[in-house]
Order: sequence, then C-alpha cells, then structure tokens
Amino acid sequence: MSEQRLTGRCLCGGVEYEIAGTILRFVHCHCSRCRKATGTGHATNIMLKPSSARWLSGENLLKWYRVPDAERFATNFCSECGSLMPRIAPDLSVAIVPAGTLDSNPGLLPQARIFVASKAEWSCGNDELPQHAEYPPPG
Repeated sequence: MSEQRLTGRCLCGGVEYEIAGTILRFVHCHCSRCRKATGTGHATNIMLKPSSARWLSGENLLKWYRVPDAERFATNFCSECGSLMPRIAPDLSVAIVPAGTLDSNPGLLPQARIFVASKAEWSCGNDELPQHAEYPPPG
C-alpha cells in the first residue's frame, strides 16, 4: 500500500491526530469487544506502525480503558465527547485508527472482515470482502 498522510479528530474537536505512513490493514472487525466499544455491528479500523501516528492536540483529554481479561483489546477515547480515538500500542507493534474519525477519505476501501465467527446475526457484511474467523493471516 502507498504512504498516507491524514488527519483526524474527535466529535468535539478537542483531540486531533495525524497519521503518516503505510497502511498495513484496513478492516471491519466484528469481534464482540469492537461491537460493544462502538455500539455498532463492527468497527472499521486502519492499522499502521505505532510510529505512524502522533497527537496534534488534546492528548490530555484522552482516557484509556483496558478490558481486564483482554490480552490485546483496549479503547482510547476523548473524555469530553466519548469519541474513540487511535490506540497507539508499541507493545503490539500497531496503531489502530477508527476510520470514522478521519477528516478525509483515506483513498482505499476496507480489505476484509475479521472475527466474523463472532459476528452479530443482524450485522451487515454480506459483501465480497474476504472473511476471516479471527485474525487474518500475516502479510
């Protein structure tokens, strides 16, 4: 994929960020934790290297919630408006950016649906995207 430079912000505009780098994956995640965190049938996330994301303003407004029994899952959100914000996780070698918080079109479409084994029966997703029961294969 090509190098991207994009900005995003929360609903109230208090937190702003920039991503600059190669998008590793762009997916719809149907896991139960993403559904709970978003209140929707799936989360639409862009994944990059952690060094690809940086805060432009409002980092002091961010709140982090880690699910106690989760090995990897956490949420990062604006404490003023509740918007999910990028999760920058160097320990997992990833930055996960909620695509809906971007200020502009990233210039590509989601590549796959992941964790479809736990997809809600009422959720969308009857399209031609590749589907993976859990994580997609590396690469």
